[in-house]
Amino acid sequence: MRTSSNPVFRNLPKQEGGGYASFGSATAGAGQMSQQFGQPQYTQAEPYTTGPAQRAMTIDDVVTKTGITLGVLSISAIISYFLVNNDVNLATPFVIGGGLIGLVLVLVATFGRKMDNPAIVLAYAVAEGFFLGALSFMFTDITFQGAGGGTLIAQAVLGTFGVFFGMLVVYKTGAIRVTPRFTRMLIGGMIGVLVLALGNIVASFFTPGGLGLRDGGAVAIIFSLVCIGLAAFSFLLDFDAADQLIRAQAPEKAAWGVAFGLTVTLVWLYVEILRLLSYFNSD
Repeated sequence: MRTSSNPVFRNLPKQEGGGYASFGSATAGAGQMSQQFGQPQYTQAEPYTTGPAQRAMTIDDVVTKTGITLGVLSISAIISYFLVNNDVNLATPFVIGGGLIGLVLVLVATFGRKMDNPAIVLAYAVAEGFFLGALSFMFTDITFQGAGGGTLIAQAVLGTFGVFFGMLVVYKTGAIRVTPRFTRMLIGGMIGVLVLALGNIVASFFTPGGLGLRDGGAVAIIFSLVCIGLAAFSFLLDFDAADQLIRAQAPEKAAWGVAFGLTVTLVWLYVEILRLLSYFNSD
């Protein structure tokens, strides 16, 4: 299996087999032995062995678990938004608290190899829901005094899922092949964005606006577009990782890990799209 840019997927099992429906075609999901960052990556291995009471994961499991996770996140976000709307003082605690709890859960799930734990996945959805609800309020109602805030959020949601389904079509048709070189370039770009973002935070302590990556100017718009592009293309690696798990006849429970990884990418994409829209709508 190719290494995903999503840290959640990188720690999912990496066997490959056959016999189950997958996200894409054989072109998009085909496995070959490759060299990844100097370490051998083997993409052909024995399928999982499932017990008598344990069936293999299918695409339906992935869709169902992802739907449940996104449903919990959406409900939490709506509750958070209306709570903050009634008391603006809750905005900052929800953003900071939800963001930190979500980050901790990602680290626990990733390094503790608990990505298929439904309790952790759903807890992450709740935390990120409160984070996104409060953040959406801050980007819209506070910034624009409620003018067009709902429209902006709706545009961000539609844009997020538009990109998601668009990249799913790209993967399914094999228009862009997920190769080791593609993976290295994508991960390199993400590392570069992370370094710039951290540098901007440090610089903001000494200079107003830092490096100008989040001040709404031309540089900030370009930076957000780059982040959106990286998040969009990372879906291809996520789909490929999920595809390999299905082909490997991974246990049904592994679908929670796939839902977790996709949700992490969707949250990142939504935040970047909402931020970009806020630039264009601010005076």
